[in-house]
Amino acid sequence: MKLIKTIFILLLAVSFVSCGSGKEKKRAGQASPEQLSTEAEVWTFLFDGSTTQGWRNYNKTTFPEQGWEIVDGTLHCIGSGRGEAGGGGGDILYDKKFSNFHLKLEWKISEGGNSGIFYLAQESPDLDFIWKTAPEMQILDNEKHPDAQAGKDGNRQAGSLYDLIPAVPQNAKPAGEWNTAEIKVYKGTVWHIQNGETVLEYHLWTPEWNTLVEGSKFPALNPIRGLYRHSGPR
Repeated sequence: MKLIKTIFILLLAVSFVSCGSGKEKKRAGQASPEQLSTEAEVWTFLFDGSTTQGWRNYNKTTFPEQGWEIVDGTLHCIGSGRGEAGGGGGDILYDKKFSNFHLKLEWKISEGGNSGIFYLAQESPDLDFIWKTAPEMQILDNEKHPDAQAGKDGNRQAGSLYDLIPAVPQNAKPAGEWNTAEIKVYKGTVWHIQNGETVLEYHLWTPEWNTLVEGSKFPALNPIRGLYRHSGPR
């Protein structure tokens, strides 16, 4: 679904990363939501900077043999120069489930790059792509990738809930520069934070959410429609 080179460093609770073509880098970790406790946050590093331990392909048991590499302590998606076909690495995920979480990472993308961070995704033999099952925080070169001008009100630009809610303010840095990203999820409420600013907040499984999905590109996809309309947190 995406074109990029990606480089990540991860600290978090749950992180799903899409690889397409271009260039991008990321990093992340885990903490209890700030709203829940006055105790000091305890962060879990999802990426150790040198191995792919804990990571695997979506709907598979192993890490992809091609398309991804570790470079200078980052997870890096190798650009293929073949557009949306990507480098063959596919989407990767951290092999542990989380419900309420606070994800932090940094990402860098190449000119014309397009990627995304998926979360609350589901896996099933009947589901072929992660984007059919999960909300997505967009990662994009807003200046060079044409998707930045598609959608509605900038809802396909960096930091946005892809094709649903635009990031406001739109404060992504140009291609080749590091951006910080955070995603907080607590009992169906979700926040996207980009470069230190909360750029959107929304609430899953509400009538407003259902209306939002119906007005997007997703209703034609039965898997995403059903999962996005889940009755509530497990």
